[in-house]
Amino acid sequence: MKEDTEDIDLTKRIDELENSLSIALEVNDKYQRESVVLNNKVRAAEGETSIVKAVGMNSPEMKALKAENEELKAELARAREDHQFDKLAHQKELDSFRDPIPNLRKKGLM
Repeated sequence: MKEDTEDIDLTKRIDELENSLSIALEVNDKYQRESVVLNNKVRAAEGETSIVKAVGMNSPEMKALKAENEELKAELARAREDHQFDKLAHQKELDSFRDPIPNLRKKGLM
């Protein structure tokens, strides 16, 4: 009788384990299929990103923008130099107006 109960308990336990195993296999199969789909999406996205980077950085439009940017930087540098020169020239003029006596002496007017 005791052996029959043990056999029934073991049979029941085997059935439970088989059921758990089948559930685990189904879940594993589901996640493997999802993993394949996601890996394919990742590869596609990486491919598109590399294409966009390659085309974007080497496109004629980007090269033209880079050249224009360099021209504008050079123009800004020239404008700064001109501004600095003008500032010094105007500063000398202001100084001469503030104290006109040395200039008048140089010209022989005083």
